[in-house]
Amino acid sequence: MGKKAARPDNPDARTIVWASNNPDMPTGYGTQTAQVVKRLHRDGHRVSVAGNYGSEGHITQWNGVCVWPRGFAPYSEDVIPAYAKSWAHENNDPNVLVITLFDVWVYGDLADKVPQLACWVPIDHTPAPPKVLKFLSHPNVTPIAMSRFGHEQIEAAGIDSLYVPHALEPVWRPTPTYKGRTGREIMGVPEDAYVVTINNANKGASPPRKAWAENLFAASMFLQKHDDAWLYIHSEDAGSMGGVNLHILLDAVGAPKDRVRIVDQFAYRMGLPSEAVAAIYTGSDVLLAATMGEGFGLTVLEAQACGTPAIVSDFTAQPELLGDGWKVSGQPYWDAAQMSWWLTPSMGQIEDALHQAYARGRGRSQQAIEFVKAYDADLVYEDYWKPALKALQP
Repeated sequence: MGKKAARPDNPDARTIVWASNNPDMPTGYGTQTAQVVKRLHRDGHRVSVAGNYGSEGHITQWNGVCVWPRGFAPYSEDVIPAYAKSWAHENNDPNVLVITLFDVWVYGDLADKVPQLACWVPIDHTPAPPKVLKFLSHPNVTPIAMSRFGHEQIEAAGIDSLYVPHALEPVWRPTPTYKGRTGREIMGVPEDAYVVTINNANKGASPPRKAWAENLFAASMFLQKHDDAWLYIHSEDAGSMGGVNLHILLDAVGAPKDRVRIVDQFAYRMGLPSEAVAAIYTGSDVLLAATMGEGFGLTVLEAQACGTPAIVSDFTAQPELLGDGWKVSGQPYWDAAQMSWWLTPSMGQIEDALHQAYARGRGRSQQAIEFVKAYDADLVYEDYWKPALKALQP
């Protein structure tokens, strides 16, 4: 059984099961889980985590928080109701609140099996997909949009929702070195090079939401025109998680592979410390992140917090996260599985944006750093999570 949390002094404390990636996972959802759960626990909320990725077969503890193991179903939807009942019983509180941080269309009939559900939900299409809206329309479900764009899409469908953005811990800041090595030394690129960095998960090839082909094609064309330009890719390289084989794709687009570096795969699988990734961002001159659609897009904020401007698609959540950089458009892409639209970013516009970034030259962007301060984790918790929790009181 989970370890029972001490009764808090906070009169508004809730009994909460947080369903997402484990808080010690270096994924976007894992880091956001750690960020929010840490503050919920600190404020006396009786919170446990139902992990859908990170551990199996036994209950663990994370900084005093009970972490339940993943279930047999792909997203632990089979065990979340049981965890909620158990946590309610252990804390003698029938008003347990389940908060999910994941795509809701994967959860099937979960809304019929828990009394109160709040979904911190990514919306990465326009309009919001029918399966997503159907789940969010349950009377016991409260959507929490993680982007302004997502909030607008949910509200446009006639569903009331809250808004809480993703946020960053202070570790994301200009970081010249990590353990005595510059970011460029970690990447394996020359100190005098112009460095384009891509940091995206390599999952999904049909459809390829991260638009690897378009981004690598444009980056290859850019590198061919600038002998001092290098490309660094921070991702799994072989498509082992249902993604794209990046080596084959780099050959197909004619990339000058002597000026392409990919993160060490063992280090990537083990999880590089955030401080090391901050040094990589700091050693980069521009982040290339023009994807087909984003529920949020943490890497854009992370890079800018380190003073690195970004290139993003002018679509879904990406434009609202851009404090300094370039936006590219493209053509609509029909996602038949979700029955809604993504955007295929224009390779020509991506290349043009890379040339504009190159023309600006190297150096940290104070404009980007100042912009990201609005997404500070403590600030977001105070200004958004605390009001949201009050709104979620039974």
